[in-house]
Amino acid sequence: MSATSPAEAPERPAAPPPAGAPAWRRFVRFVTEANVAMVTLLAVVGGLFVGAILIVVTTPATLHAWGELGSHPGRTFSVTFQTLGNAYGALFVGSVISPSALGHAISSGQGWTGVFTPISETLVSATPLILAGTGVALGFSTGVFNIGGQGQLIAGALAATYVGFGVHAPIGIHLPLVILAGAAGGAVAGFIPGILKARTGAHEVIVTIMLNYIFLYLLEYLLTTQPLQKPNQSNSISRSISSTGQLPHLFGSGLRVNLGLIVALAVAAGASWFMRRSTLGFQFKVIGANPAAGRTAGMDARRATILVLMISGALVGMAGMSTLAGTDFFLSTGYGGNTGFNAITVALLGRNRPLGVVLGSLLFAALSTGGRYMQASTGVPIDLTSVIQAVIVFMVATPALVREIFRLREAGAGKILLFTKGWGG
Repeated sequence: MSATSPAEAPERPAAPPPAGAPAWRRFVRFVTEANVAMVTLLAVVGGLFVGAILIVVTTPATLHAWGELGSHPGRTFSVTFQTLGNAYGALFVGSVISPSALGHAISSGQGWTGVFTPISETLVSATPLILAGTGVALGFSTGVFNIGGQGQLIAGALAATYVGFGVHAPIGIHLPLVILAGAAGGAVAGFIPGILKARTGAHEVIVTIMLNYIFLYLLEYLLTTQPLQKPNQSNSISRSISSTGQLPHLFGSGLRVNLGLIVALAVAAGASWFMRRSTLGFQFKVIGANPAAGRTAGMDARRATILVLMISGALVGMAGMSTLAGTDFFLSTGYGGNTGFNAITVALLGRNRPLGVVLGSLLFAALSTGGRYMQASTGVPIDLTSVIQAVIVFMVATPALVREIFRLREAGAGKILLFTKGWGG
């Protein structure tokens, strides 16, 4: 047997610093290895870097400046940095806060609503992503690929709308009913692929994708019929839900962030507890990791499949409810946009962990909200934010690539997890 040459020897993870090592040494070790946090952070950096390249090559002023690199190098770099600073500065101002508006509010005592409007809009956009992303992540964690978020979101919104305008009760009764109706609608939409997979073996990916179109066209049909269509209205819009069924604003009428954010965070926390601490959650993880082992232990895989798709659909249905009861108050064709599909991306970005889903939702919401302001103020197309999002997810999904690009050390065993490993893996 020939000896393995040094070049062929597999790289081994460097030994971690001892427990009593100085804090700076542990920090250096942390930032130079391919752990989950560093891979995700560097993926964001990579996305912004690719975005910067696209801004440079698609902006006439920077292209002209680079054409004069040989004769005016200083001007080339000055124009480039100014263009990038304006674009990414607008992205920050439009999604988080404007330093100038904050300074004016502090000095004058006025305009505080305008100061917090960007972060409020980001939180509003993040709310349905947190709910839908948590639902999709729950399915992924159990080995069930729920691609029907868009249909489940519409189903939840439809049920919440009927309860929203059809029930007349005090807000303490009406609002919980609207929330539960959204969850029930999504659960029914999740039950359909669940029972088909459990009873007939139909693949949930195909069934859930097809159900997206069914619920989309069902919505378009119902918006043209009574009792859903708004009276005396020829356009395809629904009746508005009553004020008692609307989610209250958290910080006054000037800011749109509402109780839906609290509901979304509570759902994410509850889902984390469910998967880590409950018996049913443990069964979901075991069946998702090894169905044969689950059956050997006496677990019912078919029952688990139905339940996980119903719970996943219920959470995604609540995402449709949150937008309806929080900001829109009525339905129209194409309701929900791409939220159901973006939830899949957020779940993968968050590695199917509740905290990761929350942070990923905030990042995507900030890019979307800030992108609109960036386009309006600098002319950089909002499509750039979609490219940044795609690069971030691509790099998060390929940690080995990030490790090679940034020359990171190999992380300890289990520190980088594939999205199919599930929460608590």
